[in-house]
Amino acid sequence: MSAPQSPVDWGEVPDPSAIGKPRREFDGWRLLRIVVCTFGLLSLATWGYFAWPFPMPGILFMIGAPAFAALVWYLFRSPASPIETDVVGKTIVEVALVVAAGACWVSIGHPVVGLVFVLVAALSGVVQFRKETR
Repeated sequence: MSAPQSPVDWGEVPDPSAIGKPRREFDGWRLLRIVVCTFGLLSLATWGYFAWPFPMPGILFMIGAPAFAALVWYLFRSPASPIETDVVGKTIVEVALVVAAGACWVSIGHPVVGLVFVLVAALSGVVQFRKETR
């Protein structure tokens, strides 16, 4: 006669890190990407504040321009995009958003900030493109 079994079959305990989605590695390029996206949205809000009369339409552009850019990025460029877009479409959307944010700084009288932002965003975009096409 065999030994009595426990009513709970423990089996093999899975590794907690293996449950659900695989973890994405966090590196310096991902941090740069987050900083670039955040600075781009803040650039659009800053443009709305300085380029338009306050309170109206300044507040509308302070909120509307970054919200529109975030919506376009989500719809066509984000990893969780509901609209399937090829590499060329994603590149066009990203370039348009980066140029718009850089142009905001030029239009309010800070062309060096706009140029540096466009260069850093271009570097970030090229690295992201190479990661996606591997």
